[in-house]
Amino acid sequence: MPSTFKLLSYSDISPETQITQPSHTALQEDPAKTVLTDLNKIKAFTIDAAATIDFANSKMIACGVRLLFVMNVDNKLVGLVTASDLLGEKPITHLQKHGGTRANILVQDIMTARDKLKTLQMADVAKAKVGNIIETLKAFGRQHILVVDKLDDGTSERICGIFSTSQISRQLGIEINITPIANTFAEVESAIASSF
Repeated sequence: MPSTFKLLSYSDISPETQITQPSHTALQEDPAKTVLTDLNKIKAFTIDAAATIDFANSKMIACGVRLLFVMNVDNKLVGLVTASDLLGEKPITHLQKHGGTRANILVQDIMTARDKLKTLQMADVAKAKVGNIIETLKAFGRQHILVVDKLDDGTSERICGIFSTSQISRQLGIEINITPIANTFAEVESAIASSF
C-alpha cells in the first residue's frame, strides 16, 4: 500500500554542529504535566503489605521502578514503599528497634503509611509549572507526591499520577535535594540520634 506521507528534504550534518541545551530555569517554567508519571499511560505496580522487603526490592528491579503502591488483603491502598526505603536507614532502624534479621522485615514495617502521604489535585497540577512541583516536594520533605482527580460522583478520588524527584532530576538534568521533614516525635529523635 503506497504511503500518503511525503519525504522531507534532508542534508548531511556539518562538523560545527552543536547541540542545544535548554536552561534549567526554562525547564522549570514548563507545564508540570511534562514531568508527571501519568498512571493513565504507565502501569502502577503494587505489592502486598505482608511481603518481605527483599521481595519488594526484587519486584522493583524486575519492573524497572523505584516505587510500589502497598496494598492490603482487601486490595486497598495502605501506603507506598520506595527504593530509598528498602535500601536506606529504615531497615536498620527497624532491626535496632525490633531485632531479627533483614529477611524478616516486611514492607508494612518500613513503608510510608497512607495517612502520611500528601496529594495534589489534578486541577491544580494542570495550571502549575515544574518549579511549583519542585518547591512543593521540598516543602513536604518528600521524594514523591501523588496526584488525584475526582471521579464522576464528585466525592471519590483516584490516584492518577505521581511526581518524583528522581524523574524530575532526570528530565531537567539537575540534582534536586530534598531534606526529609520529621512528622513524629520518633522521627525527630531518630534525626537527632543520626546527627551524632
